[in-house]
Amino acid sequence: MKPSNESHDAAVEDVQQTLYAKHQKIYPRKVTGLFANLKITSVLVLLGIFYIFPWIQWGERQAVLFDLPARQFYVFGLVFWPQDFIYLAFLLIIAGLSLFFFTALAGRLWCGFACPQTVWTEVFLWIERMVEGDRPQRMKLDKTSLDARKLRLKATKHTLWILFSLFTGFTFIGYFTPIRDLAAGLYPYQLSGWETFWMFFYGFATYGNAGWMREQVCTYMCPYARFQSAMFDKDTMIIAYDTKRGEPRGSRKRGEDYQAKGLGECIDCTMCVQVCPTGIDIRNGLQYQCISCSACIDICDEVMDKMNYPKGLIRYTTEHALSGTPTHIFRPRIFVYGGLLLLLMAILVVAIATRNPVQLDVMRDRASLYRETPQGLIENVYIVKAINKSNITRSFELTASGLDGVQVVLDREIMVEAGGVLDVPVSLVVAPKAIPERSNTVMFKLTAKDDPNLSNEEEARFLGPVYR
Repeated sequence: MKPSNESHDAAVEDVQQTLYAKHQKIYPRKVTGLFANLKITSVLVLLGIFYIFPWIQWGERQAVLFDLPARQFYVFGLVFWPQDFIYLAFLLIIAGLSLFFFTALAGRLWCGFACPQTVWTEVFLWIERMVEGDRPQRMKLDKTSLDARKLRLKATKHTLWILFSLFTGFTFIGYFTPIRDLAAGLYPYQLSGWETFWMFFYGFATYGNAGWMREQVCTYMCPYARFQSAMFDKDTMIIAYDTKRGEPRGSRKRGEDYQAKGLGECIDCTMCVQVCPTGIDIRNGLQYQCISCSACIDICDEVMDKMNYPKGLIRYTTEHALSGTPTHIFRPRIFVYGGLLLLLMAILVVAIATRNPVQLDVMRDRASLYRETPQGLIENVYIVKAINKSNITRSFELTASGLDGVQVVLDREIMVEAGGVLDVPVSLVVAPKAIPERSNTVMFKLTAKDDPNLSNEEEARFLGPVYR
């Protein structure tokens, strides 16, 4: 029997639904409470760091500036160089270990309070609420036909979104090009092609991710949502709904004896779903879409207060606690993660605090092996790169050792500005009889004249004839 068109279409729709869930716009409701205040504080602090730091001056330069052409990276009083990328590796390891530590301890705290996607999405939601109103007003507006009011509100919202996104892109560029110079080049417009490209690219990414994609980034694009379960166990603090207290759920009047009706404490108001930025129902259990923003805890506690029920129907807890099993928050993996984290942080701080501000690189002139001077000495030529990582201009003395009677020939004084690099051609001359091998090891030493304790050494090769 040939299937009807209606049954065929229904079958096709079922297959499509199993392959791809059609996106439904989420309208998170505004929520107040302890965790909402913590989130606002986190957003303001993190955005303040991002937007304010480029404008802070440190002496005659920008406090935080990553000068790629000059290969100098300024972080307040510190100057880092490409040779200091070992510190960046340490930072990345510490960041990864921190993620393991906090996830094992209390779930997706990073996602809910500090992730850039969460932070900027929160700002875009503030703008949206300011222009269009809270959840009911936004839903009603989207359902109405396009008229002058709707066009005005949508245009205002997107204009504010775009302006904020462009300012975000401008600030991002300000970490790589002095931001005051960037601001001066806006009118008349004098920004370079690359500066323009990255400003609009970063602004477009902010507008698209925080304005349009929002929870889809967390659900479909972020890999952390997929592998976080590997760091969870039954003693990990998670946001959970207490099924024993809440079920069976059902509506009732305030003050009514719900136990006589065989109901639990959940009044099935769906407020926990309405405030969720990813649109999940926390009452269905732990889900990978949950970013632990704690909005459902605040709103549920508010509802429980109104119903004169105890708070904590939705709360931070553990799977063991929900099942009545003793919970061990501080367990071996927490101590291992925490200990390693403290150790690496201590090593990084000590390494930066005690790092040598004098850097020396020596490159031998490969165009010639050696030459004999009119005085009968053997000469090798080098390019010495002197790097001054300190905050003051310094004069240096260059010496060499490793061969008897070796002399350093310079045609200029080695004076390097604060945070500067100086390339100096240098010759080493040695009497032929003092050369034991065709290839010999010599040691260059660069010493600050104002502080002999500030020095650095670099090994090089000295080539010459051997007289037997």
